[in-house]
Amino acid sequence: MAGFYRSHLRHELLMDHPKRILIVEDDVDIANVLSLHLRDERYEVVHSADGNEGLRLLEQGGWDALILDLMLPGVDGLEICRRARAMTRYTPIIITSARSSEVHRILGLELGADDYLAKPFSVLELVARVKALLRRVEAMAKDSRIDGGSVRIGTLTIDPITRDATDSGRPIELTPREFDLLYFFAQHPGKVFSRMDLLNAVWGYQHEGYEHTVNTHINRLRAKIEADPAQPERILTVWGRGYKLALPGEPHKDAP
Repeated sequence: MAGFYRSHLRHELLMDHPKRILIVEDDVDIANVLSLHLRDERYEVVHSADGNEGLRLLEQGGWDALILDLMLPGVDGLEICRRARAMTRYTPIIITSARSSEVHRILGLELGADDYLAKPFSVLELVARVKALLRRVEAMAKDSRIDGGSVRIGTLTIDPITRDATDSGRPIELTPREFDLLYFFAQHPGKVFSRMDLLNAVWGYQHEGYEHTVNTHINRLRAKIEADPAQPERILTVWGRGYKLALPGEPHKDAP
């Protein structure tokens, strides 16, 4: 995911370059009001009311954020989210969904969305979350450049610039969220984090009621970096407290 940081570095160098936001929303009234407020904040906004067209626009690249409704004509929002996370460039995603579609919201977060808002939502709150998300993305890019080189924990190597991770030189294929989670752990080896800590630090918001999203990503990450995911030796569960990345030489068992 090297393009993520390089793209945002280019944006910093272009001081007058407006952030480009793609809205894929089939409710034209919602999209128009949201577009108006975002343009008041000096964002460049493009709207699509159709999933197929929205996906084509997304694939053209160059977007700083995607606001994505899940219930769309054509390609649905979950599929767009999945395809977005398979693209080279990382685009922050905020999903919106009807209150009754809790399962869809959970799936959206687990597919790699950065945030969600349930409908009906406050347009001002959504604009505030867009601004907060873009600030967090820029801070992550800046921090990775300041930190410079790779982080090494035992045989694991995590490079925040290229967004690559390897184990004994073998590439590990990670989703953007899995990479962010592993990199966060690697910055704090041996430290225990609760699920809410991880949601706040890695996802950017405390999604109360969605702590199980962390469990899902931990399990997926273990499947990729552990010799035996059922007997983890790296990402350990500290019962009643949370998770930690084991220090090299630390006993390889989940702690009581």
